[in-house]
Amino acid sequence: MNRVVMCAALLCGMVNFAFAQPPSVNNDSATCTFQDGKQMNVLYTDEATGGRQELPAGQLWTPGKTPMLLFTQAALAVGNSEIPIGAYSMYVIRQKDSWTLVLNKNVTAGSKYDEHQDLLRVPMQIGQVDRPEKQFRVLFGHLSPKVCSLRAYFGKTGSWLEFQEK
Repeated sequence: MNRVVMCAALLCGMVNFAFAQPPSVNNDSATCTFQDGKQMNVLYTDEATGGRQELPAGQLWTPGKTPMLLFTQAALAVGNSEIPIGAYSMYVIRQKDSWTLVLNKNVTAGSKYDEHQDLLRVPMQIGQVDRPEKQFRVLFGHLSPKVCSLRAYFGKTGSWLEFQEK
């Protein structure tokens, strides 16, 4: 029963996200499935780089000016932080030597960002890619039965962060 409720909640969140977007916006997603079948999923808006090679520095950023959404069916750990089962708005902040991933509890479409709703802020590792991405992309790498690596690419920069299933 608990699984049915979670699936229904995730589906409602995805539907709200899809309908909240202007019709000309392309939405994309990335999913990682843990060994026990539980998943984490990111929904986001594609954004072309428009010749830009990196994100604006020191600012909360979202592709297409819409927060990414993270849905997780499993309790997670990232760094020293824990992420309960649920849905979260996801943002990125670019620093000089890293990106910071921000997870926020507020997932209401169209609402303003409120840092008091932040669940966590955690630095991501970054590196340079050989071929620049023409649009923002999010992918998951499945590293082990209980570890998924979130990978984000924009322009010439690639960034990653590992999520551990609890």
